[in-house]
Amino acid sequence: GLTGPEGNHGEDVKELYYYLDATPSHSYMQMLYKYPHAAFPYEALVAGNRARGKADRELELADTGAFDAGRYFDVFIEYAKQTPDDILMRVRVCNRGPEDAPIVIVPQTWFRNTWSWGRWPDRPSMRRKGAQSVALTHPVLGDFVIHYDAPDRLAFCDNETNGPRLNGTTYAGGFFKDGLNDLIVEGREGAVNPEETGTKVGAIWRRTVPAGGEVEVRLRLSRLGVASPFKSFDQTFAVRRQEADHYYDVVHGTLKDEDERRVQRQAYAGLLWGKQYYYFDVNEWLEGDPGQPEPPRERQNGRNREWRHLNNADIISMPDKWEYPWFAAWDLAFHCIPLAELDPEFAKGQLLLLTREWYMHGNGQLPAYEWAFGDANPPVHAWAAWRVFEIDRAQRGGAGDLDFLERILHKLLINFTWWVNRKDPHGLNLFQGGFLGLDNIGVFDRSAKLPVDGHIEQSDGTAWMAMYALNLLRISLELALHRPVYEDIATKFFEHFLEIAGAMRNAGGHGIDLWNEEDGFFYDVLHYDRPSDSICESLPLKIRSMVGLIPLFAVETLSSDLLERLPGFRKRMDWFLEYRPDLASLISRWQVPGVGSRHLLSLLRGHRMKLLLRRMLDETEFLSAYGVRALSKYHEEHPYRLHLGEVEHTVTYQPGESDSGLFGGNSNWRGPIWMPVNYLVVESLRKFHAYYGDDFRVECPTGSGTFLSLREVADELSARLARLFL
Repeated sequence: GLTGPEGNHGEDVKELYYYLDATPSHSYMQMLYKYPHAAFPYEALVAGNRARGKADRELELADTGAFDAGRYFDVFIEYAKQTPDDILMRVRVCNRGPEDAPIVIVPQTWFRNTWSWGRWPDRPSMRRKGAQSVALTHPVLGDFVIHYDAPDRLAFCDNETNGPRLNGTTYAGGFFKDGLNDLIVEGREGAVNPEETGTKVGAIWRRTVPAGGEVEVRLRLSRLGVASPFKSFDQTFAVRRQEADHYYDVVHGTLKDEDERRVQRQAYAGLLWGKQYYYFDVNEWLEGDPGQPEPPRERQNGRNREWRHLNNADIISMPDKWEYPWFAAWDLAFHCIPLAELDPEFAKGQLLLLTREWYMHGNGQLPAYEWAFGDANPPVHAWAAWRVFEIDRAQRGGAGDLDFLERILHKLLINFTWWVNRKDPHGLNLFQGGFLGLDNIGVFDRSAKLPVDGHIEQSDGTAWMAMYALNLLRISLELALHRPVYEDIATKFFEHFLEIAGAMRNAGGHGIDLWNEEDGFFYDVLHYDRPSDSICESLPLKIRSMVGLIPLFAVETLSSDLLERLPGFRKRMDWFLEYRPDLASLISRWQVPGVGSRHLLSLLRGHRMKLLLRRMLDETEFLSAYGVRALSKYHEEHPYRLHLGEVEHTVTYQPGESDSGLFGGNSNWRGPIWMPVNYLVVESLRKFHAYYGDDFRVECPTGSGTFLSLREVADELSARLARLFL
């Protein structure tokens, strides 16, 4: 892979690997790695990408000719569990080329190096046990045995950094972690331990794979060791694969198309392979380890210094195990929706985890991600908690896991208060938040110091908080059906939602509406002092982006039956709507029940929603063949330009990679399709349809003459999103 400065669009993985299959219990897993016959072209990839500019496409592995004429191996790696502590591994190497080709296969096992920290002196060990086995002993994990099926040899070293190679220190003896490389590539027998013991071991198979043929190696890790480790090996794989097939037959449900079933199954596999042990003790990182050099003093004043309480040591769903091998709060929330379909207990545990005392800051903030825990991700945790609760309830039946809902609500109340106190600095129910996960979508970095003395009222920040209030309202109402004390909490969020809705109509009490009636769109508003006379200017930033569509997400429908079962909430609600007619008038026909006697809470009335959807469903603007663009295609020929002083700031439509270095240069919200926010668009349209029914129809695509219900529009967007993969 390439680091940020090496890639013409930032850091980038250059290997080709695919997660093909997995079950929630990890009883069966399969992945594929594509490996060239020729030497891997590291230097060509680095030099080629460094020589390219931001306007050029990236140089990929296939572009180097590494796979020409099929001269590569498909390496299939599979795992099957006999029991939780008895894991079988099979590596199958298939030669896709026209000639026989040699390969060295080296499955490796090592202990994580904790002994060099100077905190825990006990050192684990590995040693040969018979001709084809290795005994592993660990002071915490206990004893295991690895069995190998006829390797050419076993080679041992230690999981220790090669100091002389890395920084030129004097060699003081030892067998470093790169000893296996030195043995295999350079033939250096002295690089591995002749006593056949250590903390890292590799089993080496040297094979020649026939043209169009394959070879296979097998190994097995077990708690106690097995007398005949490979006797029923293939049978176990066959059974676990069959169980996986049966499991996914149930998961697919009514999905009949074979290609769609394969895509769904592989998508779930990628999610399950993305789990990873994540260990980060911020206090220890800041202070350093007793057995290591003292960290630089600058670290004490660097990033994450305010998060000394954070001590993570958990299995967490990662955004990507190569590029982003750490959790990100809103990524994780989205992951939990499909995870709940497979393993609702794990999904609930992930959402609760980020609210625990060793994750959540004492002030109520959820950690964003390792790069900067103090950044603000969109507050989607409550939405994810409610959706996971619904999915779990549909599977388990009954009232659902109310204990989970109650536990997470208590912590989210603290987090909501953090947002109100920190991201609404003027107490006007207009929220900031910076880039809010949308990276370079703005005309400048919204998390950085503005180029003028002022601040931004963010349409997306305020809309996210309106959505957050509605999510907590819905959770509170569900709990109130069983525990009436939560009617008070529901009332609080009902009223807070209306206050936010009012603020969006009259920003700061200055008559400034984040909605632009002429354009039929929501915009951020920049408030700044003019250098000439210090008069405060309020300037809508007229960029047609996902920022202006996020108000769609703040929608909830409540049934008349639900309200009748909660008389305390209903009484206070009716009083508030009568007492504050200015706010009651903002929400969509509250007194007019929709389909099935449902009531609608939304930032958008029917008129505004139709105007917004006219933009969103216009194929010359947001609607693409594959979903909703993050930025309107309108800006391809009409770039947005903002002059502040002598500097011009510009946003143009870029459907591929970014042409700037903002956020590492490899993240772009100025055109591409982003699946999570598209998912929220689809879900929001379904909620609107639950209220309006089939009679409320909009033109889709805009200008086509075809009018669809909101449910049909949601179905059309879903079909377009699926075209990304089908």
